[in-house]
Amino acid sequence: MSSEKPILHSYYRSSCSWRVRTCLDWKGIDYEYCPVDLLEGDQKKEEYSEINPYKLVPTLIIDGNVLSQSVAILEYLEETRPEKPLLPKDPYKRALVRSLVQAIAGDIQPLQILKLYNILKVLEAIKTRVEKQLAKTSNKYCVGDEVTLADVCLLPQVYKANRFEIDMTKFPLIQRIANDLSELDAFKKAHPQNQIDCPAEEKKIRFLDI
Repeated sequence: MSSEKPILHSYYRSSCSWRVRTCLDWKGIDYEYCPVDLLEGDQKKEEYSEINPYKLVPTLIIDGNVLSQSVAILEYLEETRPEKPLLPKDPYKRALVRSLVQAIAGDIQPLQILKLYNILKVLEAIKTRVEKQLAKTSNKYCVGDEVTLADVCLLPQVYKANRFEIDMTKFPLIQRIANDLSELDAFKKAHPQNQIDCPAEEKKIRFLDI
């Protein structure tokens, strides 16, 4: 691991940044704090977007790597700095922790920010950023040739995008990966239309053009 002090690009009132700060402090990791004023639009400036194409905080530069997305950063810190762990050893308890993390970070937090004033526009913007990231990481699937949790998360969102009639032709990589994933037995089995509680009339609708 690099001996250079980690750099955290953060905004004081950002809950996502707060998570990472707490983790760094809990593990006793000394770091440089680099403020990003969201109200002044610092996150949209070219200098910052070169570091983080999502134009969000936090961004952590550590071990010669540039990391974005707070939960991913937390997982990285847990894996590379296991001292004072923030995940239990017991697999069931780890699953419970991750379930809560997802509920808070994935479900609650997005509803507590102002940027969702126009949800369709925001969804398209996020998908554009994901598309750019996939251009760097994907091969057959989201990250290389092996199915990962990223793929598990991707297909449901493509399904929802089609439900809300978002034009997915703007996102050829996302759509192509979704098409490939839809051919896998596990993904077919898990599809909403193959569940016992799916209404009969909905089974006839093709939300995913795959």
